[in-house]
Parts: sequence; C-alpha cells; structure tokens
Amino acid sequence: MATVQIDNATFKKRVHHLQRKLGSEPALFNSAQSVVVIMGKPDEENLYRKSSSLHTWLLGYEFTSTAIAITKQKVIIITSAAKVKHLEPLKSNDVLIWTRSKDPEHNRKLFDDFLKEVVAAGSTFGMLPKDVYEGAFVTEWTEAFEAFKKDNSITEVDVSGGLANSMSIKDEEELRNIRLAAKATSKLMSGYFADKMSTIIDEDKKITHSKLAEQVEDKIDDEKHFREMRLPDLDPQQLEWCYTPIIQSGGKYDLKPSAMSDDSKLTPGVILCSLGLRYKSYCSNVSRTFLVDPTADQDANYSILLATQKHVISQIKEGVLCKDVYNSAVEFLKSKKPGLEQHLLKNVGWGIGLEFRDSSALLSPKNSSPLKDGMTVNVVVGLADVKDKSGGKPYGLLLADTVRVGFDKSVVFSDADKENVSYYFKQDGDDDKVDDDDMDIVAQAKSTRSSAILKSKLRNEAREKEDESAEKRRQLNQKDLHEKLQKVGMEKYADESEAGNAEIKPVFKRFESYKRDSQLPVASVKDLRITVDAKSQTILIPINGRPVPFHINTYKNGSKNDEGEFVYLRLNFHSPGSGSAKKDEIPFEDPGAQFLRSITLRSRDTDRMNDVFKRISDLKKEALKRESERKELEDVVQQDKLIEMRKERPKRLDSVFVRPGPEGKRVAGTLEIHQNGIRYQSPLGSDQKIDLLFSNMQHLFFQPCDQELIVVIHVHLKNPIMVGKKKTQDVQFYREASDMAFDETGNRKRRYRYGDEDELEQEQEERRRRKALNLEFKNFSERISEQSGRANRHIDVDTPIRELGFNGVPFRSNVLCQPTTDCLVQLIDPPFLVVTLQDVELAHLERVQFGLKQFDLVFIFKDYNRPVVHINSIPMDQLDGVKDWLNEMDIAYYEGPVNLSWPSIMKTVAADPHEFFAGGGWSFLSLEDGDDSDQEEESEESDFAPSDFNPSDEEEEEEEEESEEEYSDESGSEEELSEEGEDWDELDAKAQREDKQKEDRKRKR
Repeated sequence: MATVQIDNATFKKRVHHLQRKLGSEPALFNSAQSVVVIMGKPDEENLYRKSSSLHTWLLGYEFTSTAIAITKQKVIIITSAAKVKHLEPLKSNDVLIWTRSKDPEHNRKLFDDFLKEVVAAGSTFGMLPKDVYEGAFVTEWTEAFEAFKKDNSITEVDVSGGLANSMSIKDEEELRNIRLAAKATSKLMSGYFADKMSTIIDEDKKITHSKLAEQVEDKIDDEKHFREMRLPDLDPQQLEWCYTPIIQSGGKYDLKPSAMSDDSKLTPGVILCSLGLRYKSYCSNVSRTFLVDPTADQDANYSILLATQKHVISQIKEGVLCKDVYNSAVEFLKSKKPGLEQHLLKNVGWGIGLEFRDSSALLSPKNSSPLKDGMTVNVVVGLADVKDKSGGKPYGLLLADTVRVGFDKSVVFSDADKENVSYYFKQDGDDDKVDDDDMDIVAQAKSTRSSAILKSKLRNEAREKEDESAEKRRQLNQKDLHEKLQKVGMEKYADESEAGNAEIKPVFKRFESYKRDSQLPVASVKDLRITVDAKSQTILIPINGRPVPFHINTYKNGSKNDEGEFVYLRLNFHSPGSGSAKKDEIPFEDPGAQFLRSITLRSRDTDRMNDVFKRISDLKKEALKRESERKELEDVVQQDKLIEMRKERPKRLDSVFVRPGPEGKRVAGTLEIHQNGIRYQSPLGSDQKIDLLFSNMQHLFFQPCDQELIVVIHVHLKNPIMVGKKKTQDVQFYREASDMAFDETGNRKRRYRYGDEDELEQEQEERRRRKALNLEFKNFSERISEQSGRANRHIDVDTPIRELGFNGVPFRSNVLCQPTTDCLVQLIDPPFLVVTLQDVELAHLERVQFGLKQFDLVFIFKDYNRPVVHINSIPMDQLDGVKDWLNEMDIAYYEGPVNLSWPSIMKTVAADPHEFFAGGGWSFLSLEDGDDSDQEEESEESDFAPSDFNPSDEEEEEEEEESEEEYSDESGSEEELSEEGEDWDELDAKAQREDKQKEDRKRKR
C-alpha cells in the first residue's frame, strides 16, 4: 500500500541549512537559540502559515498536532504514534522522535522533557506568535509551557523572518514545482479564460464575475484539459487553487490580492483577471488585463504598464535591493508619462513559494533586503484609479508574473500572452478578393528560384553528346563530396570519448496504488478475497490476513488451471532478470531488493476466479495500451495559442478540404490567416478546428492542379501535432479541380451541332477553372508567407518541379516524387512524403546492376538515430536524372547492386561514429568492382557485407532490435526473376554464384 514517504536526504539537508543560519546569522532570528513550532488542528480558512510552510519544506507533508524544536545541534519532534511510524526513518542521535499518548500525565512529562532539551540550547525561544491553533494537543502544550515558564527564565522572540529567509532560496525540486504551477496557471489563463471571456463578449452573453470565476475554478477538476497542455511532468491531481479566481470589469477594480469577484455583470472595456495555482503546495500567480474595444488612452497606458513590468523584471537579479526595484519602477514611469507614477501600487511584488505572499521579499520602498539567486518573486505591476480622458469611469490596469531571480538576469516562469490582449469586435473592411488577371501558372512553377536546382535539365539538349561529359562532371563532384563527407565526419566525431551515443537506459517510473489505508476497497478488507480495483489499477491479494496491493505495472502474466474441484490461479510479477530478451528488461528502483516473482491462489469458486482472471487480463491490456499510446505521442508538441486577428478581418480561403480531417469527416471548411498562424475551421462546430502556428512550420508548399485532380497548399511541421485522434506532421488543404460534367441534351445548340463544340467548350471551361483555381491558391499561399514574415517567422512558398519528378514507391503505392528547392515531396496521395534535403547526409542507390528494370533510393540522415527513408521501384531509365538531381543539390551518393540491412548498419554507426569514420566511413558503400583501387580495398576491409534485404521488413526488424545481418532467400531474388525471365540453366548458375559469394563473405568475417 502507498504510504507517506519522507525524503530523508532532503530533510537532513534543509535542517542543516536552517541550523547553520541559526548559528551564523542570529540577527535574522532575533538572537533565538532555538526554533519551536507548534501545530494543532488544521485550519482550512488559513492555508498560508509559517508553521505549515516549515512542515512542508522539511517533511513534504503537514503533520497536525505535532511539536518541532530545532536547536543548533538537535531536532526534537513530539507527535502521535500513527505519525511516528512515518517519521521513524529520520531517527538518529541528532533527531529525537517522541510518541504522544492519550495519558495526560505521560504527555505532561513528555512536554517537560521537550522543554528541558530546548532550554539546554539557550533560554531564548524562537516562536511563531501569529500562528494560533486549537485542539487538545495545543491545550496540553500551553499548560505545560506556562508551568515551565514559572520555574525557568524564558524569552520568546518572533522568528518568522528568519524562517522566511531560510526558505527563500529554492532548490531545483522547488523551482520545478513553481515552474509547473506557473505554466499550468498560464495555460489556464490563455487557453481557457481568454477564449471564454472573448466568446462571452462577442456573443453578448450575460454572466456575473462570480459565476465566471466559479467556472474557471471548476476547470481544475478537468484533468483532460491539463493533459492537453502537454506538460509531461505535471500531475493534475497535485494542483490546487491558491485563491478563488478574481475577475473584475465595469469600473470597479480592486488590485489587492485579497480582492473578490463580485456579482456584477461582465462588461466590455477593461477586464482584469488574476489566477493562482499551486503545485505540491508551491504557489504561482498570474494577472492579466484584457482590453475590449479600448480607448486610445487605455491602450497607451497599457503599453506603458507593459514596458514598466518588463523594466522591473530586468532589474530583478542577484544583489539588488527590494526597495531599488520599486524605486526604479517609479522613475521609469516618470520618464514615460509624468504623473502616472501616482497611480502605481505601493509595491511591485513579493516573494512567492510555499507561502503565496512572503513579505520578507516585498518589493516596496521600505524593504532593504537584497534579492538572491534562487529566490522566486511574484512581480505585480498595477495602476489604480486611472482617469479615462474620454470621460469614462476610472479604471485599473494590472500585470503579474511568477519570476525566478537569477545571478545576472531573471527568468519568467509564467508565459501567458500579455501583448495581444486587445479585442476589437467591430467589423471593418471586406475580404480581399482574388485578382482575376491571367497568369501562366506553369511558367511560374519554373521560376528562377526553382530552376536553380538543375540548370542542365533542358529538353533541347543534345543528350547523346553530353552523356560522357555529364558523367565525368558527376564523378568529379561526387569525389569531392565524398572526401568532404569523410573530413566533416572525422572533425565532428574527433573526440573518441564523446563520439558514441551511449545507450539510453530505461528510467524507473514511480507508481502507487493508494496513499492511505482508508482508500482500500471495503470488500477486499472485509472479505479478504482477491479483488481487482480497476480505478486504482491494482490487484489486492490477501496474504497473512491482510490485503496486499500489487499495481498492474508489477504484474507480468498469469495462468489459470482447473484440477478437480479446485481452480489454481498463478500470477507472475516482474523482477530483475525475469526478462527473456534485452527488449523485455524493465528498470527497477532497487534491483537489490527482495521481489515476489509469482504467487498461486487456490479456490473452489470457479466462476469467480474466471471473472478475476479475465479482469486482471483486461486491466493489463489497458495498461499496455496506455503505455503504447504514451510512447506514440512522446514527440507531439502542444503549440502556443493562436492569436486571432482582431483589428481586421482575417484573409480567408473558402470551400477547402483538409487532410487529415478532424474527427475523420470529409467536409469543406474555411482556411484563415491570423497574426501568428493559420486556422482551418470546420462547419461541424466551433471546436472542430486545426491551428498551425508559423513557429512550428518547417515548409510551406503550393502544388498546382496541372495534370492532377486537386490543387494543394501543404504544411510540413517541425514537430507533430494531434488532429482529432491522429498524430501528424503534415497538414494539407486542397480543393478538387474537376466538377461533375452535366450533359444538357436539351439545349438549342445541339440541334445544329454534332456535340464536338460542347466538348471543346467544356475543356476550355475546365482549363479556365484550373487556371483560376491555381491563381487563387497561389495568392493565398503567398499571403501566408507574407504574414509569417510580419510575425518574424518567415516561411517561403515552395513549388514542386514536375519536370524533375520520378516515379517510385515510398510507402505502399507507386507515386510521382517531385523535387522542390529544399525538399523531395509527394503531396497528392497519402501518406505524404517530405524529405528535407538539409537533413540528408548521403543517398544510396540500391539494386543498380545490368539487366534490372528498377532500382531503389535510400536517404541517410545526419541524425543517425533517425530511420532511413526508402523510395523503391524507381524505373531504371530515370537513374541518370536522379543522379543529376542529387549531384546538383550537392548530396553525396553511392550505388550498389543489392539492398542493405540499414537498421543494423545505422545501429552500428550510431553506437560509435568515431570508430566508424576512422575505419573509412561511408566508403564501404563503394562498388567492389569499381575503378578506384582504394575504394576496392576499403570495400574489402569493411565490416559491412551486403545482404538480400527487403526494405518492407525494416520496421519489423527495428522492433526486434536484431543486431546481426539477416540473409533472406526471398528478399530480392523473386523480383529480379520476374523482371528478367531467366531460364532454369541461368537460375541454377546464378544460385551457385550466390552460394559461393556467401561462403566468401563468411570467410572474410
């Protein structure tokens, strides 16, 4: 069962830190020789107390009805027997843990001994007078302490400032918790509240501030929403509210953190929202101002406020005094707009962490405390009661962010957008209409930018005269590229110690079934029968009269056998060394611990045991399915928020289809261009939309509908996203080029014509429609490119060059692969192919030998851990064209007669690139019968022997992680036989040659 686990190392580290402070900086603790903290019953109304913070900081939990005394040498703790069990691991000569009982006399003596230990360290006790608790424990303590003071001279001093100072510098774990809290708060602000608020205003709905705050507050229970944030380290169940969300509008603004959302209606104008989540008890705070149809004065003042906050954040760093930060803000405001500094709040922030508001780091004009690296502060810059020059009500402006103090600069943890917060709901202007001027799209596809790819690919060249010289030029250029490739590899992996990519060891993932005994299912405790708790993903097995939980992650497999009147259920669990293969190994937190490998249960109740075994199997399947889905979505990113066009209507392209479509339905929607990306909106509902940000776009393609059935705008992304329930890195928008042709047999023209003229008119109409369609999509793609430039994320529009294309099979079907300026693409038939040439290290042409009608092309990437890309079954008459294109793009290539086992090769290369390049690098790919003797030697000495490898089996081979090359009798020979049509004598001779070659290769090994 999951129990309270206290990190002993963290406890000792923080206690020693506090004891050092107590001895070296007595002024911080008002000369106290000890710190005494008494905690009684929990108080839900007052969450932020120094005593609670100290408990969480030291122990990770709040231990109610507990006394803790910390002297310079010792720690003494008094608590109940149940809590002592959790604190047992902390016991040592310096950490004393005493058990309180129900006997008043025993407890009185216990407190007396406790006070004697404390007074032995000094008569000045450090207390927390503001933390007042109730309960029997506190009553007993008060009586004992008052009696002890009568006989001993004791001085009580307040040490809240010293404790705050000791806890102010956060370690990495604390900073991680605050960062996650701030990220979650930011996502809630920009991903939920901003959308919700703008929709309410836009649709003129009526809702009160308190009701809207309640809806935002309830969102914390929506775990799906937080999972969609793509914060992999975030556990939504650890999130809590620091305070109820504060929403204000309509001229009534209270900028204090203690403000409340009232029952007034949400109205346009200035809208303030403050949200604060805490993660594992560590707080964050984010405040934003939203301007709906603002006046010029409001807009200008907000810009000044934003600049002021940026200035304040820039001042926060190691050694700067808190008061200097505030004074700097005042001076900055004066320089921007004299008189506005009178509206500035009395401070510009405070310390934040376990306590929401730590006044020891208050950024006010009276605080002389210095900021230190590792502290976290809530920077709050607000302007209160600002008069509107247009005659409206006074308004307030507020910005708050959670910030980490650094050595030479600060880091902002909260990233909710604060620049694009103005909303304009007035409809201005009309959509830009597509220009109808005639334009030759085909000629434009051969623009100067595109034609630079292959200058020698001209139709009227005398190919026969140029073949020899072109081949020589290719060979010379390829020789230079091969030498450069080897030189770069040797330089890149020169350091042998850094060359190899160490095998990534699996990481142990903690899991727990229950945190408390009370969470156990009643049936398992009462009946002591084997129980399957699907909610907690746990199997409860009665052992020695107690239900023992086994998380489903510890379960390996099981079996059920019937013998006579009994049924035997055997359950096997994971343990070190139980994996039959390397891929089956799983990590363990402590492999040296004792493990239960299997357990067998016997029962007469056959039906129930059948049901239990089925439920266990189903639970295991669900766990494996979840893990598989998690691995599948590891590289999926959560994009930033799309910033919609507010000041003008967005450019739109109507009646377009999208692939892949949301929810898998094929319906025509609208494509819109916004400030930082594009949005596809489906007519099925407002939630059926796809947002693509310029920051996540790697390539933007426009493919005209010439000789195709569709016209396409295609976006290839840097990181995959989720579209509906599918992961994708390519999103395509298209429209069909041909409509259904209607044969109007009754029109008058057909009375005097034979019908040929009608067909000609239809053909001319289709050509005009295709040209207009190309023009419309090309103009829209250029607008996307222009808007990306305005967003400082410029993306060029690339057009495939059909004249340089070649047919091949990259996936399942034979398609036309077409080069562009930077890529090789296939954008018509899904799955799409986009190979970024900048990522390619070299290409290998396989099955290049006399007599074969087809060859294969393999791209090897600079990232050796990335799987290679195959394009199979390319017609042999296109070999020279492919070579010319690769050569013009300065891509080194090799060619060979057979397919190679690329998973095995790339695994060897990635394991030790230094050794690979030291042994000749990619030169092993050279033909053994080549003209270059050096290449012959390198090929003979190479560790890589070609195999009859079928590329279609590569995925299966990768999953099995086989390190040895496989020689298959079926991989390439059948295809060659079908293409050549050899007779039996030729086949027999060929088989003998192949057997001899295999024996020669084995001898070389």
